[in-house]
Amino acid sequence: MSPSQKPVAVDRRQFIKVVGGTTAAVAFGGLFQSNLFAGPTTSSAAETAVTELYKTLTDKQKSAICFGFNHDLRNKINANWNITKPEIGDDFYTDKQRTLIDQVVRGITSKDGYKTIIHQMNDDAGGMHSYSIAIFGEPGSSEFEFELTGRHLTLRADGNSVDKAAFGGPIVYGHGIEEPADNLYFSQTKQTNEVFKALDADQMAKALVKSTPPKETAVAIKGEAGRFEGIAVSELKDDQKQLVEKTLGVLLSPYRQEDRDEVMEIVKESGGMDKLHMAFYQQGDLQSDKVWDMWRVEGPSFVWHFRGAPHVHAYINIGHKKA
Repeated sequence: MSPSQKPVAVDRRQFIKVVGGTTAAVAFGGLFQSNLFAGPTTSSAAETAVTELYKTLTDKQKSAICFGFNHDLRNKINANWNITKPEIGDDFYTDKQRTLIDQVVRGITSKDGYKTIIHQMNDDAGGMHSYSIAIFGEPGSSEFEFELTGRHLTLRADGNSVDKAAFGGPIVYGHGIEEPADNLYFSQTKQTNEVFKALDADQMAKALVKSTPPKETAVAIKGEAGRFEGIAVSELKDDQKQLVEKTLGVLLSPYRQEDRDEVMEIVKESGGMDKLHMAFYQQGDLQSDKVWDMWRVEGPSFVWHFRGAPHVHAYINIGHKKA
């Protein structure tokens, strides 16, 4: 998809009840099923491509983009940075290696999620060629991770090397388009606000936060002792809880099923959806229409921070708090 191709504009006051189409429906249908295998493996599609990529690297390439598994770079998160100096489009990589990097991204994402991420990279940086990768540890072993970063994006593939950490650690997505109807992730805000619209007056008063939102990078896992803003899902009625579950399905729909499954297993192990809180922030209400553009879903093992104004920056961290 070329950078000039834009998503069809949508009137933000016309809420579409079924958001995300079949992709969201598939994600929603898979939530909280007890028979799902949780987490990718070293033989998953993305991880297999990472291993093949690693085998093609020369010593010179490895010295520039490969690090020990516990290197500090693996834990850094930012909405706008390149994890290593070589960009994917540079002569540093061969055509075969670029194809393998693309296969990794396809393996990490759902079919529609891949299209969205390619569209975002085209809009924000001219394409995947402007992004960078790093490899930590030795692919195929018990500890390794592939990481891709650049403007408004961090993706990981780790074969479940990081125990009980969905996506292999914190991830980032965003889109530099400031007009809400043209932003690729405005559908997530619409779906999340459907939960808010379903609340009664007392519930809305709890859910709407007038104070300044947390910093977007403040996504450390708080654990059972954590205090969370907004309204607890445990306080909602059954039909409202169903909307929350549907919303989680929409949020997770861009990613591969293995990562979605691991997310929901972590949520279950931390007390289930009832332990989550939803906060909508009065600050940053674009167009002053009370469609809350800044929101956060958080619980003992779950942080999904969405800053929709002036454009989208989203930081996600899902995993068990380390002792």
